[in-house]
Amino acid sequence: MTLVVGLIKPGCPSSCSSWVRPLPERLGAVLMASGFGRRFGSNKLLAEVDGVPLYHRAMAALAPAEFDRAVVCSPYPQILAAGERFGFLPLYNGGAAEGISASIRLGLAGMSDLEGVLFAVCDQPWLTAKSIICLKNSFLESPDAICALSWQGRRGNPVVFPADLFGELAALTGDTGGGAVIRRHPERLRLVEAFSPNELLDVDNPEALP
Repeated sequence: MTLVVGLIKPGCPSSCSSWVRPLPERLGAVLMASGFGRRFGSNKLLAEVDGVPLYHRAMAALAPAEFDRAVVCSPYPQILAAGERFGFLPLYNGGAAEGISASIRLGLAGMSDLEGVLFAVCDQPWLTAKSIICLKNSFLESPDAICALSWQGRRGNPVVFPADLFGELAALTGDTGGGAVIRRHPERLRLVEAFSPNELLDVDNPEALP
């Protein structure tokens, strides 16, 4: 059983307001956009929902201006160029074939002076900026916790990790992601309720698109 430090529900003014009380913690963001879409059959990051590519929707939701530092990791020039326009630092991921761990290491490389880093993926087309703000503010209130977006107790993405776990994240290999680190520290997990269950849905095949 997973022990949860706390559950933050949407609409809670202490954590979901766009206003953040002046706290010393500094938070970075890593948008991981390196998938090959093998199950999708093509590069799913270029697939569109309501005429907008998945990667574009993720960048808009993440709102890099809300973070002290924001990077996008990808092997695709089109996505890196778009990320730069959105305000992300574009990082070319030459090791994308290894799996998600390569994006994690690449994104973390320039974050060692921060107190936490949010990791997000590009295939959640219904993720909203207001849920991202809730997640960010929850971490700022509890900077020792692992804060994850959730719905009715089910953990999803994005996830914010505190700095003392950066070493464990950087040691991941292959297609093993941050979930392995969460499982080692279940007592530190703090779930932050999304505004809709659709926000946690990801797109693994064309049939998942509207």
